[in-house]
Amino acid sequence: DGPHPEGTPCVLRALDAAGVRATFFMVGTEVERHPGIVADVVAAGHEVAVHGWEHRSQLMTTAPSAVRDLRRAADVIARTSGHRPRWFRPPYGSMSAASLVAARAAGLRTVLWSSWGRDWGSDATAATIHGSVVTGLLDGGTVLLHDGESPSSPGNWSATAAAIEELVGTCRERELEVGCLADHGL
Repeated sequence: DGPHPEGTPCVLRALDAAGVRATFFMVGTEVERHPGIVADVVAAGHEVAVHGWEHRSQLMTTAPSAVRDLRRAADVIARTSGHRPRWFRPPYGSMSAASLVAARAAGLRTVLWSSWGRDWGSDATAATIHGSVVTGLLDGGTVLLHDGESPSSPGNWSATAAAIEELVGTCRERELEVGCLADHGL
């Protein structure tokens, strides 16, 4: 949901300490507000992707509006990062025919997740995030975590960052590779 001026750097430090890279799904309006953080994400070797122009469900959006939204977001991410994004994760995981058409028109592949940390809530801790992720952890899976800030839970990204080391350790114990979507041959 970022880039976020506090959350993204904190998550970047945790990923660096764990020695892994990730795919960051970014919101176009936040990219415009924090272009330097996008540069930091790319400089650290992470992948950038599209999470929409704004963080809102696309269930009730028309195809032309969704196309404009995703193209605009993809363009600002490409200009800011120097890398054309390949992926789109719809906000809230809400997909419609319009959002699928829009992703294709914008040259993006839609991706969801197989496991999530439920890290957006005010009650999220490193332990609850770890427990939620490992419940659905599987080979070839995609884990959803957040570096942005939930409007209802300011600072929730700190629990996410605190969970990363143990999550990566669990993945390594299970002989699962951790990395960007592109690293996994998708």
